[in-house]
Amino acid sequence: MVLLFLLVTFLYKYFDNSKKSSTFAPKIDTFIKMKENNIPVVDCPYGDYMIGDASGKLMNEYGRFPCKIKCGVYALLVRGTARATINVTEYEFKQNDILLLEPGSFFFIRNCSEDALVYWIVFGSKFLEKYTVNNRMSLSSLQLHSPKICVSDNHAQVLCSMYDTIVAALNAEPTMLDSEKMVHIFNLLRTAYAKYAHEQDEYLIKPLDRKTEIYQDYCQLVLKHYHEWHHVSQYAEAMRLTLPHLCSTIKAVGERTAGDIIIEAIITDAKSQLKITNLQIKEIALNLGFDNVAFFNRFFKSHVGLTPKAYRNA
Repeated sequence: MVLLFLLVTFLYKYFDNSKKSSTFAPKIDTFIKMKENNIPVVDCPYGDYMIGDASGKLMNEYGRFPCKIKCGVYALLVRGTARATINVTEYEFKQNDILLLEPGSFFFIRNCSEDALVYWIVFGSKFLEKYTVNNRMSLSSLQLHSPKICVSDNHAQVLCSMYDTIVAALNAEPTMLDSEKMVHIFNLLRTAYAKYAHEQDEYLIKPLDRKTEIYQDYCQLVLKHYHEWHHVSQYAEAMRLTLPHLCSTIKAVGERTAGDIIIEAIITDAKSQLKITNLQIKEIALNLGFDNVAFFNRFFKSHVGLTPKAYRNA
């Protein structure tokens, strides 16, 4: 949910000229960079951190742009529901769900209910590098299992009160918070997330069984190589597994085929480049490992229902 707010609000503030203010003056390319095989990368554009909220209507209107997150995001879905893809897995979110998105996460909003409301806090990459490099507890393995946890109504109310207090402190004249003080907020959120996660059996960090380990390794490998490796056999070779064993394991753990995961990554990246960049379709096809633009067009249409050009203009 955090990512939802973050990306949506950024795009909203940039594109909605009727609501521009000096606070959000930086151009869009200050927080969306073309890196890592031309995947748009989103970072905190206005300093070390940002805090805010976003409605479901706003997120649906401005937020459906696949991207890679360079910042760290914490969010709470205060009400409503949402659906989003994180890395190569789709998740359903409901009221009182908390989301942690670490730098490097691949994110795409599917849809939100009109009544949805999300509270979010974003910590920029520079903040993380400067203030948390030595004391940041990694939750990467937890996020691989599931990047969301659910809290009780009482705990959600406490988190909402915390949010209101932080906003009031930031808006005070002069402000009561700066980057060094926000380190304590970051550590509090990190610790609270870990505590909630460990209290819920399904999110306990346990030694992985071999099948789950293979599934997670495969997903990470796809995210790294989908722009050049389009065939499951290439991943099987890299993982030193037989093709039948890899395919059956992925299907058993993820309830979808190994090929579907590759397709999801390629299509998500293609949609992102079509909507956010001005690259020619031929260039996008080449970026994604397609030497033949006509084949890329057929591939995209077979999975999206529109040609790349039609999708870009939609």
